[in-house]
Amino acid sequence: SDGYARNFLIPRGLAVEADAGAMNDLKNKESSRLHKIELEKTAAKEIAQKLETVTVKLTAKAGADGRLYGSVTSLDIADELEKQHSIKVDKRKIQLNEPLKTFGVHTVDVKLYTDISGKINIVISDVK
Repeated sequence: SDGYARNFLIPRGLAVEADAGAMNDLKNKESSRLHKIELEKTAAKEIAQKLETVTVKLTAKAGADGRLYGSVTSLDIADELEKQHSIKVDKRKIQLNEPLKTFGVHTVDVKLYTDISGKINIVISDVK
């Protein structure tokens, strides 16, 4: 009702009167939000294309049986990716089911945005 809006909603900043200025502001905010989403999607697609050609090389110590003493986590991968190739990816976007504990070549998925993902090739070798 009019009284509820005038006495409660508008004074508390929960609503504004629907005049031409308010409608124009709403339309501008919505178009700005959509533009920002498009920019984020474009950046995610570019990073996904770069990741397809990238190989991250890591070194680790291992025991006699060939298993690593520690493990390679998503934080290690994100740090080395930024150091070696200047591509910054949040560690939470790197999808590891479990930390990598063996030498060799591993392929890891990276979820960059909704419906946009890439793959990183990781080579783990022995410290010499």
